[in-house]
Parts: sequence; C-alpha cells; structure tokens
Amino acid sequence: MIIDLKNLTIREARGLIKNREVSARELLSIYQENIQKKNKEINAFLEVFDDAFSRADFLDKEISAGREVGDLAGIPIAIKDNILIKGKICSAGSKILENYRAVYDATVIKKLREAGAIFIGRTNMDEFAMGSSTENSAFGPTKNPYDTERVPGGSSGGSAAAVAMQGAMAALGSDTGGSIRLPAAFCNVVGLKPTYGAVSRYGLIAMASSLDQIGPITKDVEDTEIVFNVIKGKDKFDSTSTETKNYKSDGANDYTLGLLRYDREAVDKEINEAIDFSVSVLKDAGYKIVEISLDALEYALACYYIIQPAEVSSNMARFDGVKYGLSLSGDNLLDDYLKTRAEGFGEEVKRRIMLGTYVLSSGYYDKYYGRAQKVRMLIKKEFEKIFKDVNVIITPVSTTPPFKLGEKTDDPLKMYLSDIFTVSVNLAGLPAISIPAPISLRENLKRLPVGIQFIAPWFREDVLFNIGKKYEQLISGFSA
Repeated sequence: MIIDLKNLTIREARGLIKNREVSARELLSIYQENIQKKNKEINAFLEVFDDAFSRADFLDKEISAGREVGDLAGIPIAIKDNILIKGKICSAGSKILENYRAVYDATVIKKLREAGAIFIGRTNMDEFAMGSSTENSAFGPTKNPYDTERVPGGSSGGSAAAVAMQGAMAALGSDTGGSIRLPAAFCNVVGLKPTYGAVSRYGLIAMASSLDQIGPITKDVEDTEIVFNVIKGKDKFDSTSTETKNYKSDGANDYTLGLLRYDREAVDKEINEAIDFSVSVLKDAGYKIVEISLDALEYALACYYIIQPAEVSSNMARFDGVKYGLSLSGDNLLDDYLKTRAEGFGEEVKRRIMLGTYVLSSGYYDKYYGRAQKVRMLIKKEFEKIFKDVNVIITPVSTTPPFKLGEKTDDPLKMYLSDIFTVSVNLAGLPAISIPAPISLRENLKRLPVGIQFIAPWFREDVLFNIGKKYEQLISGFSA
C-alpha cells in the first residue's frame, strides 16, 4: 500500500493499523527511511532509537491477536531531549548531560506508552530549553526543513522540524515562553501550549518551573487534540497538575474572537498580512471579531526575562558535577564545581544563570523579582477581564517569519523579542495554539511559514480545538 506521509494524520494511520491494512513496522520503516535521508542536513534528531522496531513488532502481534492496544497504537512520536525515557540518554541539548541516561519514565512517556505509541527518537533543542532558534544546542543547530538557511524556531525546534520533515507523525515539546508555538509557526505545523497544570511535568528537566509546560506538535489540530487527550490529567508525582474537565463540543460557531491590537510597524509585513487575511476569512464565515488591547503586553517580555532567569539560576544549581552528568576535577570541591559548570554549560545558559542570580540577590530581590511577580498578577487579571467579553484571543505568534541561521545570535535582546507575543501566555498559565496561516491569495509570492495564535481561557483547550479545526477548514483552499 502506498502511503502519502504528507497528508497522513494520526486518526487515519491508527485506522489503517487497527484494520491491519498497514503494519506498525511498515509505517515506522517509512519514517525511519525519511530520517536517514534528511536528518544529516536538518539535525532534528540527536538519536534514533534502536528498539523502535521491536516495539512495532510487539504491537503488530497484539493487534493480530485482537488485543486492545490503545489510541496511539503504532504511531511514531519524537520526544524532545528534555523529557525522560527510562534507559535513554536525555541531555537537554547540553554537554553537561551528554551521557546521562534517565532512570525513570516521565509521566507523559508512561501515558503515551500505555496508549501504544512508538518512540522513534529524541530531538534537538536549545540547551536546557533556553533559546528561540535551536542554535544554542551543544550538538549543533537544527535547520528549518522549508529553508535550510533558516532556523526552525526554539527551543523545541528539533521536534517541530521532525514533524515537518516527515520524520515523525507527532512530537512532544516543552513551552516556557513560546518554545512549542514559535517552532510550530516557523515549521508550518501545529503546536499546543496547554494550560499550566493540565499536563504533568514529572520527568521534564526543569528550566523555569512556574512557566514550563509539555505539549504536542502535530500536522493538524485534530492530531494535537488526540495526543493532548492522552497526556493530560492529574499526576500524583506533580502537585501542580490538575484534572481537566470534559466539555461538550459546541462547534465554535458562536464564539466572539478578540483580535489583539499591536504595533504593526514592529512586525514584518508577512505577519501582518497573514493576520489580516485570517481575520477576513473568519469574518466572512460569520464570526464576530472585536479589537482588544492588552496594556500589560509591553511589560510582559521584561517581566518574563526576570522571572524566568531567576528560576533558571535555581534549577541549574543541581548540575554541579557531583550528583550526575559531566564531572571535572579541580584542586578542591569549589574548583570541581567551577570547572564542571564552565565546561558543561553553554553561553546562553551562563548568561541566564548570572542574570537570575543577580535579580534574586540581596538588595535587588524586591526591586526586580518582587516587582516582576506583581506585574505577572496584573497580566493574569487583564486576561481574566478580556475573557469576560471574548471566547478566544487572536495574535501573531512571532514578529517575523523564520530568520536566517546566525542572524540574531550576536544580539540576545533581538532574539528575546521573538517571544513578545507568546510569553504573556506562560506568565498567565493560559492555553494557546499555533496554527499555520496562509499569507494571501497573491500568486508567485515566495512564502515562509507563518503561524496564527489562538489563546483561550484556563483549561479550555476544547475551545482551541474547536476554533482551530474550524479555521483549518476555512483556509483549506489556500496553499501554505
């Protein structure tokens, strides 16, 4: 049977496998061949797991015997290199954990395994998820499958590129300030940042614990919904996790959509055009669209880059060369620490550790960190107010299409500005989804991938899936 990987969805694939029209081994082999052809140039995968075929064979036998195998039986899924899989290396893109093997499964891994998923490999990322381009990996940058001179976004760039290059049917990433949504937008795939607490973080190597959230990257919104429904839920190992309600689907027909008013001069023409076109399509479909303002947005980036480095400096303290990972010997214990961390951490990680240590230091804690936490509460309250009048907020994902490799590496502030539309979501703990958006109807327009962001109230991922699937239907006639 000839399989069109480009258009094959999880729903279609699991039907083919369960009906024994295609075996799990056959499907896996197609993705493995694709990885062999493309990964040397793209560098989406740091490792392709050698036990994936034995897992596929096991599932095929279970299916042949008529046994229940789960909703993701035989589906090849790539895993970001900061999510623990027992017995597998999990380096978080860092030299300091280059040879660290996980001693337990993350909760999301356990759930995916129970659902019958096949873990095809671990994907590249910015070191400890610190970056917006996947150029900060200790193992080389990942390239954008649509244009290998450009970045795939970060920090989950490897996961987004893996799906975009047909190296996996879906992938898991983590999102601290846009690290799922930005790569999804840059690689023309769908990426969901769930509500904080909707998905367990147990087994995720922490970067900023009050902001991090695991989520799926897939080809379309329905696939994202399928994966999310598998991995969501309360976990006894994560006290911040929460049981989510099941809401009855309303089809998104009566939603009021709030279009964020933003500085269009600070955003590239392609992004503005994509938003304008998407809004016109939604208006023509009968949706009520009102302009909204988020006054706290201008403070969100500054607030984020105080709180996040502060939590980074705390979380990175555990990597000292004593407990696990890289260990270099010096003249004394302090020298051991200094040598190990100097050699094991990259420049961006060191930068954020120093910034975070500074804002937490005596005399500066209240001036910076304390104020940032107050601003965070104001951002959350402003979202609460907005959601009294609208069901969904529409914003760009980024200020630019995918930029060229090396274009922003010498200017950290310029790189940080890539997250201006995404960080407020993490600060407020909201769910948001990035979906590929067409630019316009003009012919012969050379386009790079562009994403549109939909934001919903807390724990209303169902709203995102409803509007997301409707949006995909509306734009399906326009080439991406």
